[in-house]
Amino acid sequence: MVLYSACAKHPWSESSNAAQVAFPGKPPARLPGATDSAAQQGPGPVPPTRRHLAATGSGLVGAGDRADARRPAHRGVRPGPRTGDHPHVQRSRSGTDPARTARRSASADPRQRPPAEPAPRRRPQRPSPPQQLQPAHARHARLPERRGRQRAARVRPRTQEDVDAGRPEPRYTSTIHVPDNHPAGTYWYHPHLHGAIAEQIVGGMAGVVIVEGDVDEVPEIRAAADLVVCINELKPKDGRIPAFTTGNWVTGVPSVFTVNGAVNPTLQLRPGEVQRWRLVAATAFTGLGLTLTGESGSLTVHQIAQDGITFPRPVAQDRLDLAMGNRADVLVRGGSPGRYELRAESVSGPLMTIEVTGAPVDPPMALPTALPQGRPFLDESAVDTGRPDRDVVFHSDARVFPAPFPNAFRILGEGATPPADPNGDLTRDPAYGLFDPDVVNHTLPLGTVERWTVRTDETLPAHSHPFHLHTNPMLLTHRNGRRLDPPVWHDTIGLAGGAPGDSVTFLVAYEDFTGRTIAHCHQLQHEDLGMMQTVDYVEP
Repeated sequence: MVLYSACAKHPWSESSNAAQVAFPGKPPARLPGATDSAAQQGPGPVPPTRRHLAATGSGLVGAGDRADARRPAHRGVRPGPRTGDHPHVQRSRSGTDPARTARRSASADPRQRPPAEPAPRRRPQRPSPPQQLQPAHARHARLPERRGRQRAARVRPRTQEDVDAGRPEPRYTSTIHVPDNHPAGTYWYHPHLHGAIAEQIVGGMAGVVIVEGDVDEVPEIRAAADLVVCINELKPKDGRIPAFTTGNWVTGVPSVFTVNGAVNPTLQLRPGEVQRWRLVAATAFTGLGLTLTGESGSLTVHQIAQDGITFPRPVAQDRLDLAMGNRADVLVRGGSPGRYELRAESVSGPLMTIEVTGAPVDPPMALPTALPQGRPFLDESAVDTGRPDRDVVFHSDARVFPAPFPNAFRILGEGATPPADPNGDLTRDPAYGLFDPDVVNHTLPLGTVERWTVRTDETLPAHSHPFHLHTNPMLLTHRNGRRLDPPVWHDTIGLAGGAPGDSVTFLVAYEDFTGRTIAHCHQLQHEDLGMMQTVDYVEP
């Protein structure tokens, strides 16, 4: 098994038996000559070659990456030092599985406030040729086989007192074991400090992890160029990421969307050529309804995986809906020569331009008809009948708290965090349905399969609440009461508002790991403001 990783501006360093990436404490990377509508561009064109392309956003860091005593105390966040976003150290149930190991050395808390820098001088804009789609600053790492238990270290993060005293940032190494039976596919990682997640993601702090395996050996897939297409949503202002200080922060700073760190890069595709695109929606606030259209019509994408889990067979799609955090592997074959654009319904300009040009591939490259399924479907008969299905509702109440964060983003239904006043007006309650680190909202016994229904009562379609459960994937069986045939594995499921809002039903098997982790809305402003719950995987 092979694992790739990438983080723009922080390249891999190599050791004798592990891949390490270090995040040293340093001032935020600036965008030379950046304005509100410009993002950093990558290095010069690199021809796309197979098996070495992995990509992330621009590597901007800003207000979300420093210790700031003035950062608002978001709902569910205790004052004072924390050990991370949530207590989610998990223990492997079986310590004998072969594993591949990657080590990442990182600063425990890179959020030190840097000294102020003068704003960059704006230079006259000159015409430039289209920027080519770029790989990230990453290296292919082949990792040794290793046996052992999953481990995660608790390290006290750097506090404001440490910053004021000039103490060095603590460092730690996380060892990640990827079992041999882990599904091959496209995954990603990002910081998860509760209350600062949105700032960090829109600062470009995200990376792509690729686990290779059986699907990569399918002849038609092996013959295709393998490209990561990582879509980031950044919010730069005067070359920095402004602090998350009000509830209007999301709309107050326009989003800039990049692909592999560049605004609207160009990708070339020959007629008849097939490329594999690993699409990553590394966005904080915006879902992506993707289409591929141009002057000569549209190009069909053939989806082969969702959220890292391979389909039994390719599925032709004219539109691909990715919620925040979703991934999709697709095969794209060049058609009639011309210019095409990868567009998202909610984004004004093109995300990427595709030029179908050059000598045609004759005969055209083939598409596979069958794939090695990444994970078997769960059987409805395996659902635990000894307890009722879990029912979860996303709900928000306006003007519950004083400014600057007046709205309450709640998770209601079974397991909701108790109200501060059970006899009072629950729509005004300061605790009901909001994240509380002292409350376990769901206790999930290992070795069981359960059915969940998750819905949103939001009335506006633009108000989406993607549901993300850590550790175990979810098999989506129904959407808005309609059965999916076949069902689809997800780790994040989008739910849009409406009249009524979306409702989904899924099955989930609790496997391999015990310990506490979280379920939350993957619209990251909502999560930072308390739309999150603690789940505890326990031995039966």
